Amino acid sequence: MERWELIAPCHFGLEAVLKREIQDLGYEISKVEDGKVTFWGDAEAVAYGNIFLRTTERILLKVAEFKAVTFEELFQGTKAIPWEAYIPRDGKFWVTKVNSIKSSLFSPSDIQAIMKKAMVERLKEHYHLSWFEEDGASYPLRVTLMKDIVTIGLDTSGVSLHKRGYRQMTAKAPITETLAAALLMLTPWRGDRILVDPFCGSGTFPIEAAMMAADIAPGRNRSFLAEDWKNLIPRKCWYDAMTEADDRIRRNQKVDIQGYDIDGEVLKAARENARLAEVDDMIHFQQRPVKELRHPRKYGFIVTNPPYGERLEDKADLPQLYREIGESFRMLDSWSMYLITSYEDTERYIGRRADKNRKIYNGMLKTYFYQFLGPKPPKRG
Repeated sequence: MERWELIAPCHFGLEAVLKREIQDLGYEISKVEDGKVTFWGDAEAVAYGNIFLRTTERILLKVAEFKAVTFEELFQGTKAIPWEAYIPRDGKFWVTKVNSIKSSLFSPSDIQAIMKKAMVERLKEHYHLSWFEEDGASYPLRVTLMKDIVTIGLDTSGVSLHKRGYRQMTAKAPITETLAAALLMLTPWRGDRILVDPFCGSGTFPIEAAMMAADIAPGRNRSFLAEDWKNLIPRKCWYDAMTEADDRIRRNQKVDIQGYDIDGEVLKAARENARLAEVDDMIHFQQRPVKELRHPRKYGFIVTNPPYGERLEDKADLPQLYREIGESFRMLDSWSMYLITSYEDTERYIGRRADKNRKIYNGMLKTYFYQFLGPKPPKRG
C-alpha cells in the first residue's frame, strides 16, 4: 500500500494530546506544528484516523508543499502536481478552504481560482478532455500558506470530525466534542473514577467521557468523504476499521459519570444526545445548581466548562457563580477539579490558585484550563 503524509489539525495548545493518540494507533509522527500534527500512514491509516482519533478536526492527505510568492509560481507549482494520481476522470475537485499567514499571496478567492485553473490544465492534458463533468466522488482541497510555503491537503473527512453524529439538539455555546475529549485526556481521570460536570449543558463532557470509558470510537456513527474514493482507499480499509471499532466496545462498564445543569430543557437535549451516542445508561443527568454539588465518595473529578460571560451570562453574575464553584469544591473530600474558561478572575473567586494552568484556544477565543489537583487515591494492594 502506498504511504502518505497525513495532516491532522487540532486546537492550538493540544498538539501533544493528538500526537499521543496517533502514536497509540501505531503511526509514526512526521512533525508537530502549531495547531496540527503530521504523520505517516497508508490507506488503512486514513480510515483508522477518521474513525478512532478523538481530538483531531479532520484527516488531510498531504498532496504537495512548495514555495510561491507570485500567482505564476502558485499556478506552476500546482500544475506540476500529478493530480491524475489522486483525482479520477469524473472526480469533483475544488479548493474549499484557504488560510494565508504571513504570506505574499493572501486573497482566498484568487488563490482558489488560480489553483483550480492549474488543476484543470494538468488533468486536461492527462485525460485528453476539454471539459470535466465532475459528477463523481468529491475531492475537496484545503490549502495553507505559511510564510509563502503552500501546503495542499485532500480532505478525507468532509464534515469536521467533532461532528460525531450524536449532537442533534444543541445548547447555546457548546464546547466541541474534539476539545472536550482532549481536555479529558489531559486529566488523570479513567473510567473507574467518578466524574461530574456541574455545567453540563447538552452533555458533551459526560458523553465523551462515557464513550472513552466504553471504548466507543468517535467516528463509528458517521460517514466520511473518502469512503467514496475507490481509486485511493479500498472499501476493505473502512470495513476493517469499523469492524474493529465494533469489537472494541465494552458495553458493561461500571462508571459513575454525572451531568448537572439548572436548565431542564438543556438536560432533555443532553439525555437525547447520550441516547444517540449509545451511552445513556452510563450517565446520570440531573437538574441541580452548582451550589448543591455533593458526593459521598472520595477522589472524584469535576471537569467542566462554566459560563464565562463572553456569550452567555451577564458578567455581573460571574463572581457569585465562581464563589459557589469554589465552595462546592471545598466540600468534596480529596477531589480534583479541571475547568476551561476565559474568565480572568477565576482563581480569585474560587478562592484558590490553580496547581496548573494551560492556555488553549477555543476557536479564536483564548481560554485557560485551570487544574486544581487533589490527592491521588491509595494504591490497591
